[in-house]
Amino acid sequence: MRRKEERIQQGKQIAVILIGTFILAFSYYHINFQNNLAEGSFVGLALLGKYAFDWSPAITMLMLDIPIIVAAMFVKGRNFLLNTVIAAASLSIFYDLFERFSPLVMDFRHNMLIAAILSGVTTGFGAGIVLRFGGATGGDDILALFLSKWTGISIGTMFILFDVIVLLLSLVYLPIAETLYTILAVSIAGKMITWTVHYGVKGKIALPVRNG
Repeated sequence: MRRKEERIQQGKQIAVILIGTFILAFSYYHINFQNNLAEGSFVGLALLGKYAFDWSPAITMLMLDIPIIVAAMFVKGRNFLLNTVIAAASLSIFYDLFERFSPLVMDFRHNMLIAAILSGVTTGFGAGIVLRFGGATGGDDILALFLSKWTGISIGTMFILFDVIVLLLSLVYLPIAETLYTILAVSIAGKMITWTVHYGVKGKIALPVRNG
C-alpha cells in the first residue's frame, strides 16, 4: 500500500515537472530564440568554447553535464536522478516539437525590454517548478543547487550569478545589447525561481537528500 502511494506521488511529481519543462521549452523557443536573446549557464559556456577553441557545443555540454549528474546520483539518490533525466529529455523533446511544428511567432525585437521581462518570468517559473518538485534540467541546475546549499545563497541568486558570469565572458562574441537584455532576463528569472521554489513554504525548502 505504501509503495503504491509512493508511486502515485512520484507520478504526480513527474507530471508537474513535465508542465515545468513545457513552459521552459515554450519560452526558450518562442521568446529567447525568436528574439535573439543570448544564452547563459552551460549552454553559454559551450557556445563560448565553440567560439574560442572550435569545440563542439554538444560534446562540451556532455562533458560539463555528465560528472555533475553522476555526483548528484550519489549525493541525492536515484529518484532525483530519474526526475532529472525525465526533465532534461522532455525539455529537449518539447523544444524540438515547438521548433518543428509551432506556427506561433512572438516577435518582440522592436521592444526587447518586453522580450527580456517575458523570458525572465516564464523561464524562471518553469525552472522553479522543476526544482520545487525534485528535478533539474541539466548539470548547471544541479551545480546551482549544490552551491546554494553549501553557501546559503538563494537558488535564484546562484542562477543569476552563474548566468551573468557566463554572459559577461561571452561578450567576446555576442552583441552587447543582446547580452544586456539577456542579463536582465536571467536576473528576473533568478528572482522568479526563488519565489516559485519557496512560495507558500515557511522558511527555505531544504534540498532533497539521498533517498534511493
